[in-house]
Amino acid sequence: MRGVSDRTSTTAPLAATLAALRGPGVQPKALDARALAALAANPGCARRALLDAAGVDKTSVAQALGAPTRFGQSRFAFTRGNAFEARVKADGCAELLRLLGADDAALPDLSAPGPEGRLARTRLALKEAAAAGGWTLLDHPLLALDVAGAPTLLEPDAIAVRPDGSATVIEVKSFPILDGSADAVKVGAAARQAACYVLALEALATPPRHEVLLVCPRDFSNVPTARTVDVRKQLSVTRRQLARLTRIEEIAAALPDGTTFDVTGERLADSVAAVPATYAPECLDSCELAYHCREKSRADGAVQSLGRSLRGELGTLTTIERILSAATGPAGDDDPAATALRRAAALRAEALQEAGCR
Repeated sequence: MRGVSDRTSTTAPLAATLAALRGPGVQPKALDARALAALAANPGCARRALLDAAGVDKTSVAQALGAPTRFGQSRFAFTRGNAFEARVKADGCAELLRLLGADDAALPDLSAPGPEGRLARTRLALKEAAAAGGWTLLDHPLLALDVAGAPTLLEPDAIAVRPDGSATVIEVKSFPILDGSADAVKVGAAARQAACYVLALEALATPPRHEVLLVCPRDFSNVPTARTVDVRKQLSVTRRQLARLTRIEEIAAALPDGTTFDVTGERLADSVAAVPATYAPECLDSCELAYHCREKSRADGAVQSLGRSLRGELGTLTTIERILSAATGPAGDDDPAATALRRAAALRAEALQEAGCR
């Protein structure tokens, strides 16, 4: 899977602001469906929303801040994935057509100058495929999706348009399907990425199917096999989360003058701190700045650093200091969370006392 990010169609002032945030001469980093799914999973994080919209390389920022990322796809896994996708699409996508159950399919040329040209070519190909009444297979088409007011271009592995005019998103992954099942975590991640593509397809004339085709190696071989994955749940969640994202213009307007995320600048740490972040332990698996944000969250004693579910249960108690104070404080505090904490502290003290007596 590859991703392309293009923001030339944003308003001129916003485009200029985003370019200034990257730094002079810095090209925007591509925002792919993997990053978009992670962004949608944490819509309250203005920091990630702004940096992704500006195309800032968060890996370089994290390294410059002294908190490098510790996740990502290895070079070996990347090479293996490309080799497997090449096999799936060899000989005119013969294996892919077999998995789709199609005897033959049109394979339109989607090449065009620049992202806007490729986007227009994909739209035209989808329109022609829907009217053709046969199978059409689009290899690495380009789709557009609005994210918090900033248009983002996404590139799925493939899209199959069926004789009835409906479109199926195809995700090619290198993790195996063993005895008919695959790792649930990896399948879930693939489903969330595919949901972004389905959302982008919904705005076009070709109606997308809610079942995507996941193509993986079978068992321990390199032979492609496939299973359908229903992404209606992921679609609902992603649609709702993207709608909650603060518009990029609002975040950028609140920044101090001179804010830039240029890793060669002297004010990088101040610029990062100027944008509010919403850290949670889940960020460690999906965001390059997670370790930097975790350090700051722990230093502030934020309850969010212990997990979103705990944060939700504690209501107005937003710091660890406030929690400890409520647990050991007087009974006059009628906050429900404080009452529950005092009760839990009393039960713990009673249990420890009984254990000590024995």
